[in-house]
Amino acid sequence: MKISKLFAVHLLWMSVLAGPVMAQVQTTKPADSLKVSTIDAAADTVYPGQKKPFTEAQLREGSNKRYLKRAVIPAAALIGAGLYTMQDNGFFSSHDARDARNQHTPKFSTKLDDYLFFVPIAYMYGFNAFSSQNRHDIRRQTGLLLASGALTTAIVFPVKKLTDIDRPNGDPTAFPSGHTAYAFTIATIVDKEFRHKSPWISVGSYTIASATGVMRVLNNEHWMADVLAGAGVGILSVNTVYWLHDKLFENKGLNTALVPTVLPNGKPGMGLSVTF
Repeated sequence: MKISKLFAVHLLWMSVLAGPVMAQVQTTKPADSLKVSTIDAAADTVYPGQKKPFTEAQLREGSNKRYLKRAVIPAAALIGAGLYTMQDNGFFSSHDARDARNQHTPKFSTKLDDYLFFVPIAYMYGFNAFSSQNRHDIRRQTGLLLASGALTTAIVFPVKKLTDIDRPNGDPTAFPSGHTAYAFTIATIVDKEFRHKSPWISVGSYTIASATGVMRVLNNEHWMADVLAGAGVGILSVNTVYWLHDKLFENKGLNTALVPTVLPNGKPGMGLSVTF
């Protein structure tokens, strides 16, 4: 089997399991029926440039139910699949994936997986610069990105210590894969901010995240179980942060601005304005 074929096989199982997160069932409705600012937009509504707005039934659907369908279930499926592949007697185990890697690409080595998953961040901020169709303004996007990354970190590293599973190359703390968790954190942020603009943005982001996970396996840095669980953690973290954000700040502006000002002593300074 050629390297390209083996890479495609790994990418396939990552893409299939991540698929539920990308799937969005939408029907048409006049886009001007709802007017929502890009700063105060709720979880599911009509965004500028959206070709297929959500239906009234979808808008009435509770945020708890959306969170269950789009975060808990997909993340549980990915983490559960990862745990299942730890069993040697499974349909296709992590050891089977490692054996296939050792047989067909024993010398595979790349550092691309250390950098590739940052690409969606670059084009997310690029879209912000050239498009007005983002879900939130750039300040709030950055805050959601940082909060999601912090939650991913808070989950990944304690679990690594608790599970204490060795990597296939003998190094410690394999489960779950941190690279893959951050890759899917970034991909899910981009998906949430721009999927209404084009589904291909989401497809591209999740493909890059999946490729990161595949390369972690091909580099012999992680078991297949590690990258599946890492993907689940990333998806769950982002959706949790967005769910909490919508609960706390839905229909509430939380806008900040730095403006030049004169301090009481007469010297120039900067003032911080926060509008709720």
